[in-house]
Amino acid sequence: MIITLFEQNTVLFYTTVVLLGLLVGSFLNVVIHRLPIMLKRQWVSECQCFLAEEDLQAAPAKEVPTTFNLNTPRSRCPHCGHAITAIENIPVVSYLFLHGRCRECKTPISFRYPAIEILSAILALTCAWHFGVSLAAAFAIILSWALISLTFIDLDHQYLPDNITLPFLWLGLLLNINNTFTDLESAVIGAAAGYLILWSVYQLFKKLTGKEGMGFGDFKLLAMLGAWLGWQVLPAIILLSSLVGAIVGISLIVLKKHQRDIPIPFGPYLAAAGWIALLWGHDLNSAYLQWISY
Repeated sequence: MIITLFEQNTVLFYTTVVLLGLLVGSFLNVVIHRLPIMLKRQWVSECQCFLAEEDLQAAPAKEVPTTFNLNTPRSRCPHCGHAITAIENIPVVSYLFLHGRCRECKTPISFRYPAIEILSAILALTCAWHFGVSLAAAFAIILSWALISLTFIDLDHQYLPDNITLPFLWLGLLLNINNTFTDLESAVIGAAAGYLILWSVYQLFKKLTGKEGMGFGDFKLLAMLGAWLGWQVLPAIILLSSLVGAIVGISLIVLKKHQRDIPIPFGPYLAAAGWIALLWGHDLNSAYLQWISY
């Protein structure tokens, strides 16, 4: 079996994980770009059906081909429309070979594309190294890829799609039937507590200020992480994400890189803290409890 082969040859295991991470990273670029457009088209279509108005103004519906999903149409240069061939779509290698430019129009290609591919491979390798050849490693890698997608979609659109958070929430609960990452009771409590904690903060902030401090997607993301990792790591996730988010937000405002009245997405900080907790959450909890006991 392939598991036995990986156990006997860890170099092959890690190499396979890295290559798979690069390939999936290329697909994540597609998900990050296309999924928000697909959802906007769906919402526009639903509005048109509800309002029975064929002339509803909807730019997103007109900017993309009739058939638009994660498979169709082929990837194209956003500037000249050049269809990306298979040889031009090799993760990282094609970017280097093309010197970071479109083959046809020579327009620079964003470095974010190979960066996401490399990040996907690094996170996958780290999970493989941490969990070894195991079911936990496989699903930790899959969760890492989901968190990458959520992070960049939230950065681009300030939106965390239910299409990712909700299926992964249920998957986390199912995995923990066999105590893959935590026991089932902790997972169920973690899912409920994760949602209710941020929902309560949202409601309190709204009553005090009359403003919405965060989106419902943040509640669902923390619930998802609670379902995977258990309620015990929620304090560490909230503390880490809030601390890093506050530091980054204040720094951007001080450096005048961000307007004070423009909201900053919280999802990326939750996702980063959740990934750290995935690998070292219990160690962080132990260190924290030991620190406050002094």
